[in-house]
Amino acid sequence: MDTDVKSDSKKQDENKISLCDVLKEDTSEVIRKLESQTPLLFQNYSNLYTAYLHMFDDLFGTCYIYEKELFDKLHIDQSILKQIKSNSETLKNIYLENIERNTKFIDDYTQMRISAIKSFDSYVHVMMETYAKYLSEFKKSFK
Repeated sequence: MDTDVKSDSKKQDENKISLCDVLKEDTSEVIRKLESQTPLLFQNYSNLYTAYLHMFDDLFGTCYIYEKELFDKLHIDQSILKQIKSNSETLKNIYLENIERNTKFIDDYTQMRISAIKSFDSYVHVMMETYAKYLSEFKKSFK
């Protein structure tokens, strides 16, 4: 009879749902899913920019044909073309600097978030240790 009570108690413990387990397992599963999708996301963006590059290479490749046929006949002054080149390089440099700034911002932002998570994790560990000590002292006072 005593073994039946222990067996029933053990079954109840096994069937007992822990809120912490539910939250931990579900949160971990979601984060692992996000993490598993990251390489695919980066690959898709890489493929997207490769397609853009290919399209622009083709577009500007045909530009040479029309430049020879049309612009050479118009006899556009080279100083105008030099100014267009200068303006284009200025815009290009602005874009390149913005890409660098945005990349650095995202990197710094990500590092800050990681640091905040680590700080919070340390805080939780300290608080749990403190709680355990106080609880132990509290239990000792009732003995």
